[in-house]
Amino acid sequence: MNFPRRTRLYIAVVGLLALAAMAFYLRDFEFLSLQRSLAFGVFLVLGFLCEVYAVWIPAYGSEVSSSMATCMASLFILGPTLTVVMVFVTTLGSEVLMRWDSLKSNPKRSFNIIVFNISQIVVTVAVTGILFFRSGNEAFPLHSGMDYLWAMLAFVCYATVNLALVTGVVSLTERQRFVYRFRTYCRDFSVQYLALGVLALLLAVLYSLSVWHMLLAIIPLLLVHLSFRSYQRLRTEARKTFERISRILDERDHYTAVHSSDVAELAVRIARELELSEAETEQVEIAARVHDIGKVAVPDSILLKPGPLSDNEWEVMKRHPGVSAELIEGLEIYSKVADAVRHEHERWNGSGYPDGLVGEKIPMVSRVIAAADIYDALITDRPYRPAFSREETLRMIEEMRGKDLDPAVADALLEVLRKASIEAAAPAAA
Repeated sequence: MNFPRRTRLYIAVVGLLALAAMAFYLRDFEFLSLQRSLAFGVFLVLGFLCEVYAVWIPAYGSEVSSSMATCMASLFILGPTLTVVMVFVTTLGSEVLMRWDSLKSNPKRSFNIIVFNISQIVVTVAVTGILFFRSGNEAFPLHSGMDYLWAMLAFVCYATVNLALVTGVVSLTERQRFVYRFRTYCRDFSVQYLALGVLALLLAVLYSLSVWHMLLAIIPLLLVHLSFRSYQRLRTEARKTFERISRILDERDHYTAVHSSDVAELAVRIARELELSEAETEQVEIAARVHDIGKVAVPDSILLKPGPLSDNEWEVMKRHPGVSAELIEGLEIYSKVADAVRHEHERWNGSGYPDGLVGEKIPMVSRVIAAADIYDALITDRPYRPAFSREETLRMIEEMRGKDLDPAVADALLEVLRKASIEAAAPAAA
């Protein structure tokens, strides 16, 4: 599957900017002294390794690495001209190496990825060089406190341009809000970026002693890289854990596992109809996918019972939202939605459980998931009754408005269903 047209256009523009930057800086290219040649070689190796071992973060749809430190250190030591050449060579080499197989299986998509990854880093270096460096071949002076302040400002500029370019392509491809995604990047990796800025300065200081002293910075570079990997491992292990629990649920009760996926998709559409923020919409999806995970604690005799539950059985069933919240609240990826999961079965008029919350006291994320949950339950066959028809379901949702469901959320659900009906009828009409 190739990128949308808007994404390809964006990549083409960034690519043209990169070509212009290369042409601008290569005018100043000159032969190097032995010491600068050695430094250039060290940066080639470090840059290549940083790119090859970059960490893929699925939540952001992009890679993160410690290459930012090596690029900035190269700017400080060698100047923008040699750094532009360095990042072009290292990124091209690493991209071709890592995507060789995909270039054969999906050449168009892989080519676009390679072009963007090379271009965005070239443009980032070029912009930083134009704003903070006197000429293409001059090193950045680090003699006074003010010099170090300007060096950190240069790093902030580099990080901002780099993140903006990457956020742009992710936002266009996945139709996400640029500002929200950009702020999320900055928030989640601010400590790592600060460490990379300090490492860039450290490399420049070590170079003033000798080229070989720069190799001492490999260990802290490795530590920052490992911090990226640890962050990703935590999220991945959490996801795998709950995928395993979902498979267990699927084996016990196929409805529950499929139901959570369907509810998540509908809940996200309701959230967007309500024009919730990107952060809230993301929380809606995360919470909806695990909202029934506490049913692992419900015995089969209750969960799969073909008839109405007794009072005692119903009390056991009503515990599952609290169990769901307890299961997820200790994990970073789910910590922000644990409260929403706990209150997903609350009702607008206070008749829900486990705490009998009323109206606005129910978290908005919970109200959205509740609407999607109720609709999906009504249109699905259950052990104790057949599914209701679409007309019956819509009538019941309207009756629940202001009673079981937040009126605004119920209206958004009905509008989503209306639009879906129109979209489904359009191909048939054509």
